Amino acid sequence: MFALFTSLAALAQPQTASQTRADLSVRTVRVEGTGETKAQPDEAWIDLAVETQGATAKAAGEENAKKIERVLAALTAAGIPRKEMETRNYSVYPDYAQPDPRSEPKLRGYRANNTLSVHTRELGRLGEWIDRALASGANRVDGVRFGLTKADAVRAEALRQAVERARKSAEVLASALGVRLGAVLEASTVAEPPRLYPARAMMAMASDKSAEASTQILPEEQTVQAQVTLVYALEPAR
Repeated sequence: MFALFTSLAALAQPQTASQTRADLSVRTVRVEGTGETKAQPDEAWIDLAVETQGATAKAAGEENAKKIERVLAALTAAGIPRKEMETRNYSVYPDYAQPDPRSEPKLRGYRANNTLSVHTRELGRLGEWIDRALASGANRVDGVRFGLTKADAVRAEALRQAVERARKSAEVLASALGVRLGAVLEASTVAEPPRLYPARAMMAMASDKSAEASTQILPEEQTVQAQVTLVYALEPAR
């Protein structure tokens, strides 16, 4: 706390005339650079939902519990560990008929909703697991999300590109002005998270026309962007 107070007090002291003249004598150039890196995703999350209805909240909840257990059992049997599945949302709420403006809403029963998130690194089996979940009781697929297990390395590469482009811009400016680049006086950066694209899904028919359609999930590349701002001191040309 004492060190922080001392630093703030030092910053609050007015600069002398000589210090001001010295600061004004430093010529600078500010440049920006952007970098972008693309990478194939190597992990995914499937958001599945089981929604049930019942005359009472208890009945809707009990029916939902039975169906979600069947979904979990089917996915576990397909090779997904239980630890890779978690509940994202659970709710039980009253279900009203479409209200007539001239009358009070009428209670039709209750709805229970259980949203399950399934994590996997086996992207080639996403369609298979979606089909199994739907066949075992899931009645909604809320989405498929992709990610990068080594996102930090991808961000670092985007940042490296941004710095390199900013440096090249500064070198071009210095050359055009007939001066040399000095030290970097300031540096700041903004790294964006991976730009996520919705999964493309399609129904692919087997060659046998009697076979059932299977879901195919086509992952998109993940894009990471970074932006850097550099302030260089300018020195006279030798």
